[in-house]
Amino acid sequence: MKSLCLVTVGVLAMTLLIASISLLVAHVFQTVVDLQVKQGTVLKNGTETFEAWEDPPPPVYMQFYFFNVTNPLEVLQGDTPLVEEIGPYTYREYRPRVHVQFLDNGTKVSALNPKTYVFEPQKSVGDPEVDLIRTVNVPAVTAMEWTRSTPLQFATEVLLLLYQESLFTVHTVHELLWGYKDRLLSTIHLLHPEIDPVFGFFNKMNGTDDGEYVFLSGEIDYLNFSRIVEWKGKESLSWWTTETCNMINGTDGTSFHPLISKDENIYIFSSDFCRSLYLVYDSSGTVAGIPTYRFVPSAMVFANTTVNPGNAGFCVPPGNCPGTGVLNVSICKQGAPIFLSAPHFYQADQKFVEDIEGMHPKKEYHETFLDINPLTGLVLKAAKRMQINVHIRKLPEFFETGNIRTLIFPVMYINESVLIDEASASKLKHILLEASVVIGIPFVIMALGIVFGIVFIVLACRSRGIREEGTEVLIDSE
Repeated sequence: MKSLCLVTVGVLAMTLLIASISLLVAHVFQTVVDLQVKQGTVLKNGTETFEAWEDPPPPVYMQFYFFNVTNPLEVLQGDTPLVEEIGPYTYREYRPRVHVQFLDNGTKVSALNPKTYVFEPQKSVGDPEVDLIRTVNVPAVTAMEWTRSTPLQFATEVLLLLYQESLFTVHTVHELLWGYKDRLLSTIHLLHPEIDPVFGFFNKMNGTDDGEYVFLSGEIDYLNFSRIVEWKGKESLSWWTTETCNMINGTDGTSFHPLISKDENIYIFSSDFCRSLYLVYDSSGTVAGIPTYRFVPSAMVFANTTVNPGNAGFCVPPGNCPGTGVLNVSICKQGAPIFLSAPHFYQADQKFVEDIEGMHPKKEYHETFLDINPLTGLVLKAAKRMQINVHIRKLPEFFETGNIRTLIFPVMYINESVLIDEASASKLKHILLEASVVIGIPFVIMALGIVFGIVFIVLACRSRGIREEGTEVLIDSE
């Protein structure tokens, strides 16, 4: 009976160990978890995934920082501009998806994404309705660039003199953001009704959307979850000079497919940048105790054409490339000489930093990043940081430009950030705990095998000891 018990324990121990090793090698339970995650990450009406996608619960904040010009007269004489950063002016951003429609048997979803901004005084440095900023007079610069060497040049010069416009202007933060009626643009509007008489960097962008998007639901392939296939009724852009540069790639940056690896590129389409871009793995970390991968924009995205020849398609007109770290988006901004970069020209050519006194690029403050949970693809923390610059130069036709040097002049930058809320974090932790328990089953089986193995060894040793004692007694009796 003892021998039978000993054999049973040994066989059980060996079976459990073999089974656990087989399950680990075959990734059986990991595959089960992956399959459940894939099946759950689909835009389908009535699911938690769809509800979180339609109206994301974590609060989003938009912070605006302005560069106040402190030596405008000297700049017109050719001196280096001196700017002072003022901010943040913080707004809570509400961005639900509306007019959601399912298309092609649920494989696609169309939606609008209006954004509404509400000022948060306790998170801001001042009152946007009162605080004044001296910055580049964008309407005047744009009008001069539009009309130079054209029959309208003289008329523009007359209007500039009449309205006493100069290269720099002073307005409140609120006016610069949400718009003010510009006298010069109002006059141009009479001749060209398509020109808006109101100017503001975010004019008509509060409570409005940037066009209809069509997303893939992830029903057919989980890798296509929330990937954009159409924007404003088109499958590609038309601003740039190559097919690759005009491609609409990736998601809108708020959601991603599950099971993200460190080796993949994360693609995002941003209407603010008028293009798609991609992010690469940077580091691993945690947010609210949840594991994350941090992805940041690749250095190749805004590299010069020597480093990345593919970026030549973003040089409009062809060959007109501003340099590393800066993107000319005037073609999609009604011809206004707007150039985008990272705040303080972070990761841009050093010449841009040196041209403006007051630029202090720092990774922790000026880098765009996404912290994504690799299992679920959920964004736990993120910051989109973008600087708006104006290209200014001496125009001999307009005395308003004085002797100013050719500059990419910083006007303002934004920090659009999100951090997962406590309720969402708690729910995600519960999901990850369940997944960990399932994935850990082979280790539990292995632990049981080891325990039974130890029991087997102990029983075997005791049995052998008893036999040896019995043998010694028989010898002594003889």
